[in-house]
Amino acid sequence: MTAQTPLAAPTFGIVGLGSVGEALLFALHAAGHRVVGIDTDIAVLDRVGRRLKAAGDTDAPEPVLTHDSDLLRGTDLVVEAVPEDRAVKTEALRRIAEVCPPGTPLITTTAAVPLARLAIASRRPADLAGLRLFTPPSAGSPAEPVHTPLTSAETAAALQLLLDAAGLTAVEVGTQPAADATALLLGLFNRAAALHDEGYVPHHAIDTAMRLGCGLPAGPLETLDRIGLDTAHAALTDLWQRTGDSSFAPAPVLARMIDDGHLGRKTGRGFYTYDETATPLPEHTGTPDEATARPVHRVGVLGSGAMARGIAEVTAVAGHPTVLVARGTDKAREALEAVAGSLTRSVRRGKVTPATRDKALAALRGTADLAALADCDLVIEAVAEDPDVKREMFTTLGEVCAPGTVLATTTSSLSVAACAEASGRPADVVGLHFFNPAPVMRLVEIAHAPGTAPATFATARAFCRGLHKTAVECPDRTGFIVNSLLFPYLGAALALLDRPGADDRVIERTDAAVQHGFGYPMGPFALLDTIGLDVSLAIQNRLYERFPTPDYLPSQALSELVAADLLGRKNRRGLRTASLPAR
Repeated sequence: MTAQTPLAAPTFGIVGLGSVGEALLFALHAAGHRVVGIDTDIAVLDRVGRRLKAAGDTDAPEPVLTHDSDLLRGTDLVVEAVPEDRAVKTEALRRIAEVCPPGTPLITTTAAVPLARLAIASRRPADLAGLRLFTPPSAGSPAEPVHTPLTSAETAAALQLLLDAAGLTAVEVGTQPAADATALLLGLFNRAAALHDEGYVPHHAIDTAMRLGCGLPAGPLETLDRIGLDTAHAALTDLWQRTGDSSFAPAPVLARMIDDGHLGRKTGRGFYTYDETATPLPEHTGTPDEATARPVHRVGVLGSGAMARGIAEVTAVAGHPTVLVARGTDKAREALEAVAGSLTRSVRRGKVTPATRDKALAALRGTADLAALADCDLVIEAVAEDPDVKREMFTTLGEVCAPGTVLATTTSSLSVAACAEASGRPADVVGLHFFNPAPVMRLVEIAHAPGTAPATFATARAFCRGLHKTAVECPDRTGFIVNSLLFPYLGAALALLDRPGADDRVIERTDAAVQHGFGYPMGPFALLDTIGLDVSLAIQNRLYERFPTPDYLPSQALSELVAADLLGRKNRRGLRTASLPAR
């Protein structure tokens, strides 16, 4: 550190006020630090200045915003946050080195350019260190401090000071795992943009489904806005050119939005629109029309597996008299015992009261008699993901259930329309894709087939709202929203196992990078174990039947795992879960 300013009150310089640089500037300013922000684009300086004014006063000195890099002279630490290009970064670092005296720490935010190469190119290798940011930073977000063998102890200490000053959480990920995790997630975000571009569902539906269905900290389109569409487009283009993998070919919508100047949060408009403080503006998505919704009192659940039991628990807790119909009386009894055990565990965790548990169990009964569904207002089929089995069940439901009963399938990968046709009453059939475990997961994808009546759809929507679930609506299509985006991502992770020279610890290191670097609840390999490797393979096969493209090609590694009876958490034998309890 230079001697001009005491260590306790350093002045920070930031060169490049794009998504990352602006976010760092705001974090340091909010924490009360003096900041000099440099950018060659006058429009960018104007935008950042307006946002600072809109954010309101703080006790910190107003940041200096300028295009004149000479004003970095006297700063105690300078962060380079210019675009991810070796030549551009080298030029910026050399200019900083010309202005700032030897010993001034220089921190680069490079994600793809090798740090050691930049250290040499800067001509000040002892003063250079890296700050790996997985997304534009905010208070508490993860960041990885990176050094080279040439980094001085003083620079390393200054980098830690920067982390503390900006309120970032230091994580240890590693260069290759970080690159792998970034590529996996950029591919996911790119597919989400393409799905939106197809007009399948609106942007907010994609983000809501992925946040609630997968537990993501932010939806993929929200994240693209935060990264910057131009930044994401450049990173995808680089990956596409280096790998030849067409999944990285940027979705056309990204180029169109960039051409229109809609770069995301930093310009105030991307997939979402933002106010002067870069806060998303409320979106008027309209109030769902439930005027034609029919009342649902009694609910039937067809099936006795984990999904059927979870749904029966949810409906009973919500106050619906519920009948669970299994293949035999023993299966029905075991299902009721499992629901009772689940509710008792919820009482221990403080999730439900003993009175709620007792009331729910009193509302729930089990049987092997399909005739018990005759007086239900809504019946939810949750049998095996086998098209023949489901068609048979819907043929029976069409005969047994009273006219007007809503018939719902929980399928996540098969056709709602096929179930509707088998029932003989397609107007009454809708998809209700609950997520496992149903008592915990808030999302339900409601899928309508071409013949689904508006009243049926409205009834299903109102029913989900009564269960305190968030419903996302979509047309009938294999995989709906979540699985159609999730499984190419999981397949791409499995493909890392076949990469020449793959790290022997690629499974756990990739999971750690996704979890700790991006804040996801678990990495792709742990998620595969949680879903079930056999279930995952079946879904991959269904998706590939419908969409025979490389993105959906079933994984050979997954086939071999299932053939070896490695199914994941369910039998404590999988990619990550040999030592974890079965669920």
